Amino acid sequence: MAKNLLIVESPAKAKTIEGYLGKDFLVKSSYGHIRDLVKTDDAIDTDKDFQQKYEVPSDKKAVVSELKKLAKAAETVWLASDEDREGEAISWHLFETLGLKDESTKRIVFHEITKPAILKAIENPRKIDYNLVNAQQARRVLDRLVGFELSPVLWKKVKPSLSAGRVQSVAVRLIVDREREVIRFNAEASFRIVAFFHTGKVKDSFKAELPHRFATEAEAKQFLDDCKTAEFAVKSLETKPAKRAPAAPFTTSTLQQEASRKLGFSVARTMQVAQRLYEAGRITYMRTDSVNLSDTATEAAEKEIRSAYGDRYHKLRKYKTKTSGAQEAHEAIRPTYFSEHSIEGDAAEKRLYDLIWKRAIASQMSEAEFEKTLAKISISTRKEDLSASGEVMKFDGFLKVYFESTDEDQDQTNDEESDNSLLPPLTTGQAVVLKSMNATERFTRPPARYTEAALVKKLEELGIGRPSTYAPTISTIQNRGYVVKEEREGRSRDYRVLTLENAEISAVTKTEITGAEKGKMFPTDIGIVVNDFLVEHFKGIVDFNFTAKVEKEFDEIAHGLTEWTDMLREFYGPFHSEVQNTLENAERANNERELGVDPVSGKPVSVRIGKFGPLVQIGAQDDEEKPRFASLRKGQMIETITFEDAMELFKLPKKVGVFEEKEMTVAIGRFGPYIRHDSSFYSLPKDLDPLDVTEEECIQIIKEKRQKDIEKVIRVFDENPEAQIEQGRWGPFIRFGKQNLKIPKGTEVEQITYEDVLKWAEADAPKGKAKVTAKKATTTKKAPAKKATAAKKTTTTKATTTKKAAPVKATKAK
Repeated sequence: MAKNLLIVESPAKAKTIEGYLGKDFLVKSSYGHIRDLVKTDDAIDTDKDFQQKYEVPSDKKAVVSELKKLAKAAETVWLASDEDREGEAISWHLFETLGLKDESTKRIVFHEITKPAILKAIENPRKIDYNLVNAQQARRVLDRLVGFELSPVLWKKVKPSLSAGRVQSVAVRLIVDREREVIRFNAEASFRIVAFFHTGKVKDSFKAELPHRFATEAEAKQFLDDCKTAEFAVKSLETKPAKRAPAAPFTTSTLQQEASRKLGFSVARTMQVAQRLYEAGRITYMRTDSVNLSDTATEAAEKEIRSAYGDRYHKLRKYKTKTSGAQEAHEAIRPTYFSEHSIEGDAAEKRLYDLIWKRAIASQMSEAEFEKTLAKISISTRKEDLSASGEVMKFDGFLKVYFESTDEDQDQTNDEESDNSLLPPLTTGQAVVLKSMNATERFTRPPARYTEAALVKKLEELGIGRPSTYAPTISTIQNRGYVVKEEREGRSRDYRVLTLENAEISAVTKTEITGAEKGKMFPTDIGIVVNDFLVEHFKGIVDFNFTAKVEKEFDEIAHGLTEWTDMLREFYGPFHSEVQNTLENAERANNERELGVDPVSGKPVSVRIGKFGPLVQIGAQDDEEKPRFASLRKGQMIETITFEDAMELFKLPKKVGVFEEKEMTVAIGRFGPYIRHDSSFYSLPKDLDPLDVTEEECIQIIKEKRQKDIEKVIRVFDENPEAQIEQGRWGPFIRFGKQNLKIPKGTEVEQITYEDVLKWAEADAPKGKAKVTAKKATTTKKAPAKKATAAKKTTTTKATTTKKAAPVKATKAK
């Protein structure tokens, strides 16, 4: 047995580290947290300094049992969980649950999984930092209290099965507020003037723009009229040098943003891939808010830059973290070895590593140098000047490796928007020739809806959440159905273009698509109702400043400046009173809105949240005749649906004709619009409106679906039509009644007999039954009284563990 047991969080990390340490070390994984708060209401005793009751989940009992045996046999146990607060708490849970002793337990941290880093950590062990543990405990306890006390309020006052969370509720509020900004926004039109010139040589062309815009088409036309006979000349030329500096190395937040822009990764996927890279020893720890690089890292980067690109490309840079509460002792995300320009791995790992390597190496490179030229073009018939600018790169510097994207880049249009890359040779006073001039109608844009990455950026700016919470927060609000991330089609909009060419003005009306969204976050109706209810009754929970203040208090606890129980007491008293008051006095919330009166029945038409989601209703609950209901369609919202749109919903289901002597009915179901025919269902394509679809189109859809189903069936057995071989997503399989049977590898489909099908079906079915039987047998075996006593002992141990579990209180700094 090894003298030293070293425990890390993940098996992948354990495998990497074991290769660096000698035979005296055994490296094992705890597979993350090994215990958690019990799921019952007594998890936290608010009357006894917020004491917590913990349990080891059933799926972790075997891990804990193995680690206990190994810890008892080892001389020293090394706790090597991650270096953040969550990691510190995991080490504390291991210490408590495994019954470790202080004198034989050492805590080590490292921010990269390399041999030098691991050996250095072993040489510099420390004890568990209870300030960090208490900060994590304060967060865990506060979030559990908020969730457990708010959720029942939402069940009673909004809708059953809802839940709320501290940071998640703020994130939802940001998305709801932004959606309302977009809804309220009124686009304003103006005309943009762009002129195209040449110097007498057509190849020496360039573009110039009027710095301001005209409010009306009449003003724009007047400007073009005045330019018909105008002479144009270079009024002034200004050339000056410019520099562009590289961005800092990645933090968790900036990595999530850039991976979203450049690679199209969701926040969760970025973190999953980064975790794999970290555990494989490719990059430093991926949960960090620091932009700092160690001296070792900057020296390695310098060596690589000078070697790969030359001395002129290197410039030592030290970055300072602006985020409040950031831990400067940590490093930014960077490659562990700068000499490795690329790695082996799957496509996602290679792409993310490439991004991290380029960003980190660019941060230590020289500025890019440019020469910028600004030319002003005079108009003989007008007072205004046109402006033309061009840029010439003199030295690429860091741009040789990396160019940072912005959210604005994602929404750019390319219709005359780009600058001249460079201007032709020009001199002051030189006459230039007008080729054409356009006055194009342009509209102001509403605030952009959030992408996942933009939401992370906003949360970070507000000081809400920490690197470890961004991804779970965004996943949670989507899983709860408060927010959806999706694409939405735009709508067409007309715009006017006036063109002056050869002293003649022409005008045309063009069409563009506006409002199309890709990968943006939209609040759902239930998300809006919950948000409005929380804003009205629990201002503190969804207040941006309050939530940021709580994060600062967690930081103070982590530094030993604040007592964690005092912080919780200050929060919990007023919060608990709000909960009680809301339960007793608040009205039910469903965001009901009156839309008008049904012209046929004379009954009121309203929209609200129902038991199964948002719906339109004709009539009232207390009417003698039962009200009529219709669900809202995708993209429709309680806040914005019009009376006309609502009444359209009652046209469904509608009969669209007859096919094969059976009626075809179009309706909208849980998964979208569909056709029902002869007890079968056929989905309508996205481009067909269920209200407008014709009889011929429905027949075509049914025929095409049937043909696809025929093509999917490879073979039907004569002995039993319910037994057939079909082409599935991963190759052929046998559908036999309700069973889907795998075809053994190497089996020729043509050679399969019905007897084979029966044999495989029989072999497949008993497996499930056998498991049940085996389980029952095991249960019966465990029944004797002796075993029951053993079970009792386990419970007692659990209670003892619970008693030990309360964290050591932080000592206030003097």
